[in-house]
Amino acid sequence: MTGPLLLGVRHHGPGSARAVRAALDAASPPAVLIEGPPEGDALLALAADEQMRPPVALLAHAVDDPGRAAFWPLAAFSPEWVAIRWALEREVPVRFIDLPAAHSLALAAEEEKENSSDADPDRDADQKLLPDAVAVDPEWDAVPGGETFVVAPDAKSADPEWDAVPDAGVRIDPIAVLAETAGYDDPERWWEDVVEHRGSGSRAGPKGRAEDDPRAPFAALGEAMTALREMYGHGGHDRDLAREAHMRIQLRAARKEFGDDVAVVCGAWHVPALAGKTTLAADKALLKGLPKVRTEMTWVPWTHRRLARHSGYGAGIDSPGWYGHLFGAPDRPVERWMTKVARLLRDEDRMVSPAHVIEAVRLADTLAAMRGRPLAGLTETTDAVRAVMCDGSDVPIDLIRDRLIVGDVLGEVPDAAPAVPLQRDLSRLQRSLRLKPEALERELELDLRKETDAAKSRLLHRLKLLGVGWGEPATGRGSTGTFRESWRLRWEPELFVKVAEAGVWGTTVLSAATAKAENQAVAATALAEVTELAEQCLLAELPGALPVVMTELADRAALDADVGHLAQALPALARSLRYGDVRSTDTAALGEVAAGLAERICVGLPPACTGLDADGAAEMRGHLDGVHTAIGLLPAAQELSGRWGSVLHRLVGRDTVPGVIRGRAARLLLDDGRLEEAEAARLMGLALSPGTAPTEAAAWIEGFVGGASGGGMLLVHDERLLGLVDAWLTGVPADAFTDVLPLLRRTFSAYESGVRRTLGELVRRGPSAAPGETRAESTSPGFGPGLDEERADAVLPLLRLLLGTQDADDNDRVDNDLVGVRR
Repeated sequence: MTGPLLLGVRHHGPGSARAVRAALDAASPPAVLIEGPPEGDALLALAADEQMRPPVALLAHAVDDPGRAAFWPLAAFSPEWVAIRWALEREVPVRFIDLPAAHSLALAAEEEKENSSDADPDRDADQKLLPDAVAVDPEWDAVPGGETFVVAPDAKSADPEWDAVPDAGVRIDPIAVLAETAGYDDPERWWEDVVEHRGSGSRAGPKGRAEDDPRAPFAALGEAMTALREMYGHGGHDRDLAREAHMRIQLRAARKEFGDDVAVVCGAWHVPALAGKTTLAADKALLKGLPKVRTEMTWVPWTHRRLARHSGYGAGIDSPGWYGHLFGAPDRPVERWMTKVARLLRDEDRMVSPAHVIEAVRLADTLAAMRGRPLAGLTETTDAVRAVMCDGSDVPIDLIRDRLIVGDVLGEVPDAAPAVPLQRDLSRLQRSLRLKPEALERELELDLRKETDAAKSRLLHRLKLLGVGWGEPATGRGSTGTFRESWRLRWEPELFVKVAEAGVWGTTVLSAATAKAENQAVAATALAEVTELAEQCLLAELPGALPVVMTELADRAALDADVGHLAQALPALARSLRYGDVRSTDTAALGEVAAGLAERICVGLPPACTGLDADGAAEMRGHLDGVHTAIGLLPAAQELSGRWGSVLHRLVGRDTVPGVIRGRAARLLLDDGRLEEAEAARLMGLALSPGTAPTEAAAWIEGFVGGASGGGMLLVHDERLLGLVDAWLTGVPADAFTDVLPLLRRTFSAYESGVRRTLGELVRRGPSAAPGETRAESTSPGFGPGLDEERADAVLPLLRLLLGTQDADDNDRVDNDLVGVRR
């Protein structure tokens, strides 16, 4: 070797990774320099730890603002990771030489301010790589002098760099230029053919030439990049100039310390800049005056899904799972891949035999030969799988793409890696509760009567309050009681940033959640915010925060005179009281506040429901439902229920109250047994009388039988009410029908399809036959001309047995009830 060995690579490329390893083996350099933040040098030794399993990432964040962060991901097939491992295994010095993260984060902050001043929300949205994280290496897309070149705008960049963020200009893709020169219309396919498929163990792989000298591919790629940079310049990003100046300074220092034969692993785009001759003074001048922030850095687990380009990661790849397979397969990569696919499909109960695998491999090889490719790539293997194993369907292909081509691999980092105190406490809790973070989304069912499950629930609720969205409450498949909870869990790398941000509230999950809850209670501006916070505190079991929250809740409840606000706050308090019972929490003070709110709602609700427009009436109807349910859950429900029933009766009888509210109040009274069926029919008849405006009548119907409250089944089982609705509807004038149609459609579209079908059949058949009359035969399957009393009576003995009735009185009572239901 004469001079440094410049190994230009594409980040996260298995072909580049294999070539780097071969070149390092051949050259045996005295030191290895890698494009990356120098703050990570102190962490490089951890890469040799047995607990370290890629994909992982270096995470840097500003000490004073943990939300300002950046990641440098590394997979097992990343050339940088291979170089780090090679150096550590041979005890060769290894260092990062890119611009320090202290400068990168500060520069990103300045760019963010400039972009926000442009008042361009679309551009600002595009520039967010990860939630609340700042990227450190913008992609190049324009050339100096204002001239831009459009080269395969949809193609992928050869060196978009770690955590690249698109800028406003049109991107230039050097790989697209090289691919077009070689006669390819797809830059990704060209890169796979000439780089990624080299040394993949394929029978059709290229032989000779490139394998004679492991350094030859890098020399050829360096020449190509030099020609491109002579044509396009530095790409229009001033930060690249500073980065490359810092790399050259570090390269000079390494050559002085270790000799000229050091190796440099960097993005191929930077090779010409590192090979060029510049003076030390000129490079230092480019770095003079750069902004700087105090930073901390650590290793964090990463995922294949986050390596994928579609996740928003600028330097991402389309198929990290496929690339990982190419890198890890010792031989026959296509055959091994087809075996993985077959195993996945068989796990999903699809019929896939060894013969399918053999035929798919043959078809993939044939497609590669027809397309002139040295090895069957992802396109050929996917086409073969679709044709042979999936019968031409794309549905299984979506599963393969999600599970294998992208994958849900989650890396691991050693316990010795630096972490904020809050992260360490969270890791301790995760281990003690056996709640391992996983990249694959999964459902977690908890039984709060078990101490371990209750502790898991507390942890997840506390993290949710802290803004660390590891889990989201979900609808459970089993019991819906208060003793059970269902969660949907999925760990994302950005959550490490969220944990670092939450570290300002405390050093443990409990103390941090308590401090944040107290702060939110004082800062809340609405009563509903405080009641929701009280509910969260009970779910998370934060006894330290409850006194502050309860004080704020009592003060705001006393001052807030808006009935809508009170009605919006009461359901959360009622739920909180139930959670307190489940978690053995003292909620006496909360019960007093809730009872006071309920009393004030009973007084203020009737006048608040008068004179409302359509939107206000719909909102108040929702409050009515919420308050009705909440009062039934309060400890003082027995005392309040009578007063609440009087409120509903007043709403039903007031003509100034919108129809949707009057209808809803009547339905709630009917369901609670406080309104006789005959009275309900009378109220409906009044509401649907000719003197009532059609729109008001339709609103009453919507309130009475609309929504997911079982109104459809009420009409199915009470043909008297159904007949009233049917008679009113057929009598609506033609000029008013179009006005009521949206209301009716909204009402009946909420019913299940079976309910709608039954209602339609009942209306088509007409009213039930009177005693002694014969109804016309039904022409629809499943519906008879009338009630078959003999068949109906045949089930009575079985029902008595199921209900366990013994004496004659019980039997008579059951018979009477069943006859009422039958009719």
